[in-house]
Amino acid sequence: MSRPAHVPRRLAFLPFRGSRAVGEGLLTRRMLTGPTWCRLLPDVYVHRDAFARADHRMWCDAVALLLPPGAAIGGLSAAYLWGVDLLPRDAPVSVVLPPARRMRTHPMLDLGRSVLPAGDLTRFAGLPVTTPVRTAFDLGRRTPRSQAVIALDALLHRRVVKREKLRAYLDEHAGWPGMPLLREVLALAEPLAESPMETRLRLLLVDAGLPRPIAQHEIRAPTGRFVARVDLAYPDSRIAIEYEGDHHRERAQFRRDVTRLNALRAAGWLVLRFTADDVLRKPARVVREVTTARTERRPSLVGTPRTSTGSDDVRGVPVER
Repeated sequence: MSRPAHVPRRLAFLPFRGSRAVGEGLLTRRMLTGPTWCRLLPDVYVHRDAFARADHRMWCDAVALLLPPGAAIGGLSAAYLWGVDLLPRDAPVSVVLPPARRMRTHPMLDLGRSVLPAGDLTRFAGLPVTTPVRTAFDLGRRTPRSQAVIALDALLHRRVVKREKLRAYLDEHAGWPGMPLLREVLALAEPLAESPMETRLRLLLVDAGLPRPIAQHEIRAPTGRFVARVDLAYPDSRIAIEYEGDHHRERAQFRRDVTRLNALRAAGWLVLRFTADDVLRKPARVVREVTTARTERRPSLVGTPRTSTGSDDVRGVPVER
């Protein structure tokens, strides 16, 4: 029976530079070519058990070992480290390189060049990463519009960055590329949005010319009793718009949804429910249904009293710089 390979404790969990491990006498070059170790990047290895549990954080750890001075993990990878996971499966690590720095390309690297002042750099658990405000700044101006709004919604919702601080940073960097997009995205951003699909649904309605719906709107009875909180709402016409994710198919959740829907109907609200398939593949139908509902309900609701707190009285109404 073959003897199990010896695994130094300090190399058992995190990526490491192979040349350094060899130089310190922890491993030999021949050992690195064996089945115990997995090569992630040039001269970067990890134990096979750690590789079996690989996530984006492990890849960030690996990439950080190769970053030249002044470079940092940025973009969606920085957002991931700050607690906002918007990455597709097996996404490469986003890196911001100062113009004078070089780094070898690799399928697991998404390299971008930009001026990166020292004030825009910080460390997260030892990893060089763009600050929260710089992360939001880059995502808002360098990402396609819908993805940019999704990213800013998530960063604002998790309080990784505050709108006022981002707006001030934007004003200080007025001449940078992508500013018109960032200003539009910041105006569209909604800190109360709780998921990317809620953001997509809201954008779909706004882009169709409908008024911007209120996010996470609380509906209360005249007594102040809480009825429900809905994803999006048009209080003037008492229309609630809900995004239904796959978890709504679970039996317990389905039962709660039925009770909640009945309570909203009793309070005089019309509830429109949409799925990912509706939003992504049938956007015209979504817009048509919402538009029709607003047209049909608003005439009968003229003069309906509303509270000023966001809740509703429901009496008697159905390479850069």
